[in-house]
Amino acid sequence: MTDATIRALLAAVSRGETPSDDAAARLIAAFRSSPYEDLGFARVDHHRAVRQGQPEVVFGLGKSTSQVVEIARRIADRGHALLVTRATPEMGAGVSMNLTDCRYDAVSRTIVRPATDLEAGPGALPAAQPGAKAGPVLVCCAGTSDIPVAEEAAVCAEALGLAAERLYDVGVAGIHRLLDARNRLEAARVLIVVAGMEGALPSVVGGLTAAPVIAVPTSIGYGASFDGLAALLAMLNSCASGIAVMNIDNGFGAAALAARILRPAP
Repeated sequence: MTDATIRALLAAVSRGETPSDDAAARLIAAFRSSPYEDLGFARVDHHRAVRQGQPEVVFGLGKSTSQVVEIARRIADRGHALLVTRATPEMGAGVSMNLTDCRYDAVSRTIVRPATDLEAGPGALPAAQPGAKAGPVLVCCAGTSDIPVAEEAAVCAEALGLAAERLYDVGVAGIHRLLDARNRLEAARVLIVVAGMEGALPSVVGGLTAAPVIAVPTSIGYGASFDGLAALLAMLNSCASGIAVMNIDNGFGAAALAARILRPAP
């Protein structure tokens, strides 16, 4: 059960559409359930949405396809949205065979499935209509080679309820391409800036905009880039203010931070 589900349930009670006893029974059932489910190889955190405003996210790398499928099924059984990162095509096919409405994206290596609100008990509500998405979050990347990490950030941002826009191949090697999109930079509420090689793009963007900038170094580059370490250090040493730096290739981390920045105050 998420914050949105609870609010929708209480609103239905206030409108007289759901009896208060039914709503109470549903809330009690949700919070009496175990906060996590022990599968032996994983402990699925079903109460993460209550604590953090977003459900459990599955990191696919290092897991077997059968493990990802089982974790995904348990998340879906509670009605939560499903997001798997670093997923292989085999994982995408396996999850799709077991769950409907899944989308596997080969570029971002993600599996996404919307919430279904299956936690419903007495007085169950239909799935709430999606409201206006927070944002926009503008995902920029320096070069075409950085697109997989940028797409992980964009897809994850959308899965977390944000309006994500893309601005790709605008690196400092041809900075006029970035300056031509100055209006889009200024319109964004948060910017996720992805770059490899020398990692200079976040510093440039940070000097052009007032919005928070989340920098993501990628492992793209020749030998002296040290698989993204050079870009990471450059971003950490940026002279532009208001820049937060993620780990190398961590597009999901950037999306999660953007979601927290844009989450409405209680």
